Amino acid sequence: MAFDQDTVRRTAHLARIALPPTEIPAVAEQLERIIGLVEELRAIDTTGVPTMAHPLDLDQPLRPDMVCNHDQRELLMASAPAVEHGLFLVPKVIE
Repeated sequence: MAFDQDTVRRTAHLARIALPPTEIPAVAEQLERIIGLVEELRAIDTTGVPTMAHPLDLDQPLRPDMVCNHDQRELLMASAPAVEHGLFLVPKVIE
């Protein structure tokens, strides 16, 4: 994809980026170099290379999956002004 000055101007407008006219040629050149680098990366044969979520082979330390907050419904409902069937009752605000 060629990034000429019109494409850069249109892209900046769509992205709502205020790009001074003097910077448009430099941005077009930078975008061309970025696209060239992406094309170089696409040309690399990655057959047989496993996909990775992270470049380092690290294990994620996880805590044991244990219940630590036991049922406290009765304790929490005791301070409510109105309760019915384990639910808080609130005044009707929409008629």
